[in-house]
Amino acid sequence: MLNKVLLFSFLISLVACDSGFSEKEKQEYTTKGKAIAQASFNELNANLMTQMKEGGTAKAVPFCKEEARNILAKLSKEHNAIIKRSSDQLRSCKIEPTIRELEIIEMYKDLKSHNKEINPVIEIDADNNKHFYAPIKIQAKCLTCHGKVNETMSIKTDSIIKSIYPFDIATGYSEGDIRGVWSITFNK
Repeated sequence: MLNKVLLFSFLISLVACDSGFSEKEKQEYTTKGKAIAQASFNELNANLMTQMKEGGTAKAVPFCKEEARNILAKLSKEHNAIIKRSSDQLRSCKIEPTIRELEIIEMYKDLKSHNKEINPVIEIDADNNKHFYAPIKIQAKCLTCHGKVNETMSIKTDSIIKSIYPFDIATGYSEGDIRGVWSITFNK
């Protein structure tokens, strides 16, 4: 029932917030948002894979904690936008999702569970900020640190994660699961 209420509130807010975009603007911001999300993923992934090759999860996990936000801050400047990864299953309490991000994540999970097409969301909020949201899906390589202990994630990796992120709940995923969203706010 809660899922239906959230989906209904999402659809109402989407209609209310979406009215400020022309079709051309929707396409423009969708294309721009996808490019920024892909560039952000590529940059984070390349850096993370370098750390994994140099020292495995013992080097990669601390790198994520210390550098991922810095990388996204640098990319935010380059793209004149605020770039954020958000999730309903947090690894770090410093990146809590907004209510809107939680609604979008819930919508994506619901669409996936019903084998429906999942597309980015473009909207304008009450303060005239333009937002882009796209799902973050778990890939096979993500399971090393976000998978299931003793299946795709080792006990050693789980221990490393728990020592750095004592309140971590960002594990237990399978390939293809919705991990969260790219949340991009375009600067005015």
